[in-house]
Amino acid sequence: MEQHAYDVTLTGRAWSPAEWEARHSELPFKPELIRGKLYWTERERLTMLAALLEHCGAAAAVRIGDPNVWREAVQALE
Repeated sequence: MEQHAYDVTLTGRAWSPAEWEARHSELPFKPELIRGKLYWTERERLTMLAALLEHCGAAAAVRIGDPNVWREAVQALE
C-alpha cells in the first residue's frame, strides 16, 4: 500500500474524485477502540489524522486543545 503525501492547508479543502480513488484504500475501514486507542496501528491513526487535517485545515486543528501544546510542537520541529 502506497502512502500518499497529504496537502494540509490553513483552511482545509475537499478531495477531487481522483484523490478519493487514490486514497480511500489507505483509510482505516472503521473506527475501533483497541487498548484505549482508535485503530490498530500508529500508521492508521496518522493516516486518518492527515485525511481529516486536509479536510478541516490547520487553522481549525490548532483551536482544539491548549495553544501552548501546538507552539511546543512547532518549536520541536525547529
